[in-house]
Amino acid sequence: MADAIKKGTMVRAIREKLENSLEAQASDSRFSPYLFETNGEVMDTKGDYALVKFGAVPTPNIWLRLDQLEKAG
Repeated sequence: MADAIKKGTMVRAIREKLENSLEAQASDSRFSPYLFETNGEVMDTKGDYALVKFGAVPTPNIWLRLDQLEKAG
């Protein structure tokens, strides 16, 4: 499914993959609920990562690995 994620795709973060990731170990592992409860729009992709904008709340865009995302349905 990660192959289908490109600029403009609406996505949500996958809790299990994000909470157990290297990124979670390298920073504060208490992720805000909006990552999992609201849709975000992919603004850009580079390699295995996507820059996601969650517009429901005033937060900065966040880079997440493609395998940590699922298309919002």
